[in-house]
Order: sequence, then structure tokens, then C-alpha cells
Amino acid sequence: MSQSLKFYFDFLNQSSRALYIFLEASKIPFEAIPISMVKGEHLTGEFRDKVNRFRKLPAITDHGYQLSESVAIFRHLSREKLVPEHWYPRRQLGRSRTDEYLAWQQTNMDVACTDYFQQKWLIPHLQKTRASDNALNVAGKHLDGTLNDFEQLFLSSHKFILGENISFADLSAICEIDQTKSVGFSAFKNRHKLSRWYDLVRDELGPYYKSVQEQFDAALKQSNQREQRQGEVQAQALKQ
Repeated sequence: MSQSLKFYFDFLNQSSRALYIFLEASKIPFEAIPISMVKGEHLTGEFRDKVNRFRKLPAITDHGYQLSESVAIFRHLSREKLVPEHWYPRRQLGRSRTDEYLAWQQTNMDVACTDYFQQKWLIPHLQKTRASDNALNVAGKHLDGTLNDFEQLFLSSHKFILGENISFADLSAICEIDQTKSVGFSAFKNRHKLSRWYDLVRDELGPYYKSVQEQFDAALKQSNQREQRQGEVQAQALKQ
């Protein structure tokens, strides 16, 4: 049965994973429509005309209304759907504090994690080259500083960013960190508060997180295997 809410996503994208987990955990009915960013499926004219004029992921259509930008999508869903209060709490300035983190993330955590992932995996994968040591070193230092800031500014003795209950801020942040962990970055070295918080968030999200993370790992593995096979075919052709 077709759902009025359609969610367009790619698990290689951290915001897609965060919103997918949010939708599943909140029991919001939706139709999941995977789109391959590596294959450029989000850049087609059909995607622009029928899904999102910005050609970006994640994206939704809700009763025909098109919307992109992960934070805008999250706020739309929080307003228009039945969503558990803890994700975007009204009490104790919870929404303001969540908004503060999400705004900080867009110009800090998201930039640093995306850049490292691109330098370590995406650019070499697309260009079929090895990662630039210099670019990777610069991205790694930037990421180290950003994770230190995140730990200092947003983590405390409480379990989660807002206190004792998980919020969308935690979900969004853990997906950012996973983007770098997936390609070998040591996010928890000398960051004990970050490590403790990460374990608490992962455990709280339970099977919703586990399922999406497994699919993310599988997508990375499949892309790597496809690239390896193409390289072997090219090498064999050169021998002939």
C-alpha cells in the first residue's frame, strides 16, 4: 500500500540514516525509496522535477509536498506527525537546546565529518585514486578539533545531550560520528566522555540503529567490492 509520506535516502549519507532511524523509532508510516548518490540518481531531471528541486538527499514528499534539508524535514515531521516528546521536547527549553546543537552541527560537525569521509573514501572511490595524504591530514586535524569541541560543549555527566532522555540531537550526532568511524577514524582516542555517550546512544536506539548501521556497512562494502572487481577487469584487459 502506497504511503502519503515518501522518504528518499541513501544510507551512505549520515542525515539519511538519522531520519530513517527517527521515522522507524517514531512508528511513522512511510514509503522508503533508496536513491544512489554514487550513481548520481539524485542529479537526474526526473528526481529534480518529481522529488526535490535542489537535487539533494535526504528528501521527502508528504501528500505531494516536496521538502529537503534534514533539519527542515525533522521539524516538519515533528509538527505534522505523532512523534514521541523526547525527540524534540518542549520542557526545559528542550527544543531551543536541540535547535542550538543542530545549528552548530551544520557548520561544525557536519562539515568536519563529511570532509573526512570524502577525502578518505568518496573522492578516491569516484576518481579511482588513492587518498591524498595531505588532504587527509588536514581533514583529520579539523575533525579532531571538532570532536573535542563537541565533547566539551555538549556532553556532561548526564546520559545524553539534553539530559537523561535521548533527543534528535543525539541521533543526528551519532550518525555524523559513524560517518568517520566507518572509514577508520579513531573518534574515541582520549575522549572518554564521547565514548561513554556514544555507547549510551547506541544502546538506547537499539534495533533501529543496528539495522541501519548494518545496511550502511553493507553499502560501503558493496561499493568497495564493485570497485575492486572493476580494477581486476581493467588489469586483466591490459595483460591481453
